[in-house]
Amino acid sequence: MTVELKETERLDDLQKNGYRIIQDPGRFCFGMDAVLLSGFARAGKGDAVLDLGTGTGILPILMEAKTQAGHFTGLEIQPQSADMARRSVALNGLSDKIEIITGDIREADRLFRSASFDVITCNPPYMIGQHGLANPDLPKAIARHEILCTLDDVVRQSAALLRVGGHFYLVHRPFRLAEILAKLVEYKLEPKRMRLVYPYVDKEPNLVLLEAVRGARPRMTVEKPLVIFTEPGVYSREIREDYGY
Repeated sequence: MTVELKETERLDDLQKNGYRIIQDPGRFCFGMDAVLLSGFARAGKGDAVLDLGTGTGILPILMEAKTQAGHFTGLEIQPQSADMARRSVALNGLSDKIEIITGDIREADRLFRSASFDVITCNPPYMIGQHGLANPDLPKAIARHEILCTLDDVVRQSAALLRVGGHFYLVHRPFRLAEILAKLVEYKLEPKRMRLVYPYVDKEPNLVLLEAVRGARPRMTVEKPLVIFTEPGVYSREIREDYGY
């Protein structure tokens, strides 16, 4: 299937099942964090999966290629991003598996039935306050800063929409790890699995991948570190083999 690209858009090859994605470099393009989350998250056969703040649909499209989940829903507040996501879904022939809805994470419990999802994923804005914020109306600012939703919004809504025993997957920054874990426990999403991501083996981690289960008992596994680069421009063996880079 072919779709019409707008003037500033481009098509990128996802290196999975021949899938491609429409992106606009002037707005916001997906990064390594989304790719890592798609590999860290798990979905079983027939699962209903919700991606909060789906952007251009990168997580549902990649997870459709990697899992046997039954259906994916992507929720995105920015109409232009949601439109790109829908066109990418159609381009890849996935309209029967992935639905993109334009809406606000803060009102997700009004858009969907409570406890109606088996898996929820989220690659949320990382930054709080005004640090590095030039224009709060720009798409990149909305994607990076807690302008239109907060960590509390994401966790609260996920707790409401997950069935008991359902899994929540998050990628975030380690500097907010204590806050994230406390928030998960507050909403009875018990942290079960964590993996720190390092740009190089001798550098500090710059990402954390987390899995929580609604209503589970306390016990968390900390997985071995994931290192992205062995040297500048050279991906590690694990990144090459497991993530296709």
